[in-house]
Amino acid sequence: MSIKSFLKQINHTPHAKKLGLQLVTAEGCTITLKLPFNDSIIGDPINRYIHSGAITTLVDTACGVSIFQTQNNTRAMATLDLRIDHQRPAILGNEIFATAECYKLTHTIAFVNVTVYEDDITNPIATAVGTFMRSNKEFPHTE
Repeated sequence: MSIKSFLKQINHTPHAKKLGLQLVTAEGCTITLKLPFNDSIIGDPINRYIHSGAITTLVDTACGVSIFQTQNNTRAMATLDLRIDHQRPAILGNEIFATAECYKLTHTIAFVNVTVYEDDITNPIATAVGTFMRSNKEFPHTE
């Protein structure tokens, strides 16, 4: 399976599959994923805010996809550290995007920045920075 084919099928983890995450773009070291809105991602039924777990899954998955894109293979990885700064709630009903850039790879560590937004990347819902341990083993997947 080519890296581009794999990246188009990002829903290899149960959380990403449940959320219906979709690859929008993948160029160079940067990718963008989309989290479609549906009522199941509402975490606060009174204020109708999106559950922070859905945002966290979007961010973590975007990081992984950007690393796959940057290293041009599906070498497995594990999240070492992921800091997410939630800046405002998402507007109910809007699709949410995460643009992630893997800005540095070492032999064993990958470093990623992420911006989460609706329609304007300059008005983020959240920003994140993460570090990931890189493995010598392939990410488990089926064709």
